Amino acid sequence: MFKHIKNDLPASLVVFFVALPLCLGIALASGAPLFSGLISGVVGGIIVGALSGSKIGVSGPAAGLAAIVMTAIGTLGGYQNFLVAVVLGGAIQLLFGFLRAGIIGYYFPSSVIKGMLTGIGIIIVLKQIPNFFGYDEASAWDLGFFELDGGNTFSELIEIVNNITPGAALIGAISLLILIFWDKILSKKGKVFQIVQGPLVVVVLGIVFQLITKGNEVLSIDGKHLVNVPIPEDVSSFFGQFIFPNFLAITNTDVWVVAFTIALVASLETLLCVEASDKIDPHKNVTPTNRELLAQGAGNIVSGLIGGLPITQVIVRSSANVQSGGRTKMSAILHGFLLLGSIILIPKLLNMIPLSVLASILLIVGYKLAKPSLFKQMYQMGWKQWVPFIVTVVGIVFTDLLVGIGMGLGVGIVVVLIKSYQNSHFLHIEDHSNGKHKIKMTLAEEVTFINKGAILKELDSLPRDTYLEIDVRKTRFLDQDIIEILDDFAFKAKERNIDIKLVSERGIVENPQSFIEFFKLRPKVA
Repeated sequence: MFKHIKNDLPASLVVFFVALPLCLGIALASGAPLFSGLISGVVGGIIVGALSGSKIGVSGPAAGLAAIVMTAIGTLGGYQNFLVAVVLGGAIQLLFGFLRAGIIGYYFPSSVIKGMLTGIGIIIVLKQIPNFFGYDEASAWDLGFFELDGGNTFSELIEIVNNITPGAALIGAISLLILIFWDKILSKKGKVFQIVQGPLVVVVLGIVFQLITKGNEVLSIDGKHLVNVPIPEDVSSFFGQFIFPNFLAITNTDVWVVAFTIALVASLETLLCVEASDKIDPHKNVTPTNRELLAQGAGNIVSGLIGGLPITQVIVRSSANVQSGGRTKMSAILHGFLLLGSIILIPKLLNMIPLSVLASILLIVGYKLAKPSLFKQMYQMGWKQWVPFIVTVVGIVFTDLLVGIGMGLGVGIVVVLIKSYQNSHFLHIEDHSNGKHKIKMTLAEEVTFINKGAILKELDSLPRDTYLEIDVRKTRFLDQDIIEILDDFAFKAKERNIDIKLVSERGIVENPQSFIEFFKLRPKVA
C-alpha cells in the first residue's frame, strides 16, 4: 500500500486543500452544522477510502445532495432526525451492493461521461470566480445553476464588479500565476518540485499574506473571505460538536422516503463519478462498482451515526487526486487523516487561509476538466458523439448534475435508436439481367423491434418482379416482431411477383411458406 507513497502523499495534500473548503461550503449550502461537513470528509477519506476498490476515487459530502439535505432537515423536524435517514440510506446502499446494482454505471455512454466531466469543470470555474475576486459568495459550493439564495451562476458573476476585495483578488491572482508556473515549468525542472506541490506553496503564501496585511485598510482580508473551521475550546467542546441520530424517528415514513432518496441519488452520483474517474485515470484502472456501493453504504452509516452529511464519490476531489499524481487509495485515506488532524490540531491556522487562494487551486482543477481541446476532439468524432456530449455539458451548466446527465443520456439513447435503425440490414443489388431484379438483404447480428421501420420501408420499396435473397446466417437474435413482418411480406410478395430465397445456417429455402414456423425450428434465433 505504501509502494507509491512518494506520489500519494503530495497528492493527498492537494486533495486536502481542495476538500477542506468543499466540506465546509457544502455543509453551509445544506443548512447543516459546519462540523458535519468535516465529519463526512474524514469518513469519506478514511472509511470509504479503505473499503473502496477505487485507486484514485475520493469520497466526501456531495454538492449534488445539498438541496435534498436542506429540504429534508426541515421536513423531518431537525438534524438529528435527518441523521436517521442518512444511516438508513447507507444500509440501503449496502443492499444495492449485495444485489450487484453497480452494473448500472456501465450503461452510461462515454460521450455523456466526458460531457459530465467537462460540465463540472465549467461549473467549478464559474462558481469559484467570485471567491477568486473576494466576493462573499455563499453559493460557491452549490453546483446547481439556480442557487439557494435566489440568484443563478451568471447573476453572481455580474455582482463581482461592485464587490471586489483587493487583498483577496491580489493573493488569488498571485496564487494562480504560481500554480501555472509550477505546473508548466518548475515541475519539469526537478523532483523536488514534483514532491512539493504548487497548491501547498500557495496555501502557505496565502497564510503569510494574511498575517502581513492584517490591519491594512486596503489589502487586509476579513473573516468572511477566509476558511472558517469551528474552533473548539477544549477536548470536551470538540466532542460536543458531534451530533447523534434520534432513532425514535425511525417509525416516521418521511424518514424512509428521504433514506431511499439519499440512497438512490448518492448511488447514482457515485457510479457516475466512478466511471468519470476511471476515464481520466492515466493508468486505466477499473473500479469494481458493486464493492464501491458497499463502501459508500458503510461510509454513510458511520457518517450518519456521528453527525456527518451523506457521502458520495466526488469528481472534483477525484480529478484533483489524478492531476496531482495520486496512484493508490492511500492518497484518499491520507487526505482523510489530514482533515482529521488539522481540525483537531491547527484549526486557527486553517482559518488564516484566504478562500481566493483555494479558489485558484479549484480554477486549475476546473480548467483541466474542461480544456477547449476536448470540445474540438469531440466535434471531430462526429455528431453521434458530439450531440450527447454538448447536451450533457449545457444541461449540467444550466440545471444541475443529475438533470444534465439525464438530458445527455436521453439524447444518447435517441442516437443509439437511430444507429440501430440504420444498421438493421445491408441491401445489395446483385443483378437484373435475367428479367428480375436480384437483391440481397443481409440482416444484422441483432435485429429488434427498433428496426421494424427500416425493414418495413425497405421491403415496401422493392419493385415488382424482384428476386429477394434474405441472408440470416450472421443473425443471432431476431425479434418476433421482425419475424412477423417477414411472414406478412412473404404472403404479399406473391401479388407483386417477388420470389424469396432464405439463406440460413440450416440451408437454403426457396419461397418459404411461413417464416414463423421456420424460425421456431432454428435454435440460435429467438
